[in-house]
Amino acid sequence: MLVVTRFRAPNPDPAAADELRDGLHRALAVLAEQRGYVGGEVGRNIDEPDLWVLSTRWSNVGSYRRALSSWEGKMHVQPLMVHALDEPSAYEVLRPGEAANEAVPRENG
Repeated sequence: MLVVTRFRAPNPDPAAADELRDGLHRALAVLAEQRGYVGGEVGRNIDEPDLWVLSTRWSNVGSYRRALSSWEGKMHVQPLMVHALDEPSAYEVLRPGEAANEAVPRENG
């Protein structure tokens, strides 16, 4: 499973970008300690330097969700989500010839 979450720095001030970058690296370190974590990285957009990404890979969606709901996730990852763009972020990884999950909307209820 692949999670790609994009973040926008709160303002063009370089100090705000530095704070977001440090927070994303701290979040990555926290997530890396969680069960089911496979890998990840922090990046910054080349054309829009206030746009950042936290990309992580997980053995399954449950591992990712448990990592976010852990105490460490609540303290170090979730506070950054205020800067996250409101867009889908979880993707299934598809290898050649592998069947995809059935694409149906999930019900909230």
